Amino acid sequence: MCGRFTQHYSWAEVQAILGVIGAPQNLQPRYNIAPTTWIDVVRQTAEGDHELVRMRWGLIPGWWRKPLNELPATFNARAESVAKKPMFRGAFKARRCIIPASGFYEWTGETGSKQPHLFTAADGSPVLAFGGLWEAWRNPETSEQTLSCTIIVSGASSWMEAYHDRMPILLKPQNFARWLDGEVTADELRPAAEEALREWSVDRQLNRTGVGDDDPTIIEPIAVP
Repeated sequence: MCGRFTQHYSWAEVQAILGVIGAPQNLQPRYNIAPTTWIDVVRQTAEGDHELVRMRWGLIPGWWRKPLNELPATFNARAESVAKKPMFRGAFKARRCIIPASGFYEWTGETGSKQPHLFTAADGSPVLAFGGLWEAWRNPETSEQTLSCTIIVSGASSWMEAYHDRMPILLKPQNFARWLDGEVTADELRPAAEEALREWSVDRQLNRTGVGDDDPTIIEPIAVP
């Protein structure tokens, strides 16, 4: 799964890698992003351009009519069922997005003393491109519209299995347009190559949700006995 990640790239970096349009934005760096908070998302416009917008992390289907506190966890969608599961299949057909990330976290160890690990691009790229889905939901009580999204996860690569049995779908640049156009099938959603990521341990203060959200020291490597 992917339950915590980072976004701390510059506008120039996300523009160059993901081809977003528009005037430069003052992007707020974040180092400990948790579900239900607002994140940067790239989606395709009606004209076929790529725009960077803010969305709630945790997809709300357009047909949802119950209170949001009754919504199951939707911050991840499994690649194996994303095309069929009612919660995600509509968005998989028509509303795909790319979620830029500087890195993501997973944990090892026993409950109560879990050690967080940060995963970033092995080639030093400032942006990983997660395959995602988005929805526009209108609150039936207030008519207020909320844009929301989810990160698609697959089974882990052999290298990643030492840390977790799931991992985000990482899109390659040559597949960005195909993904957003809806041409990539569910059968093509596979774990990233063994050599795609690098890892290091970080401070356990990360274990507290929201702690260090804007603190760059939270991603610094630490020595683990």
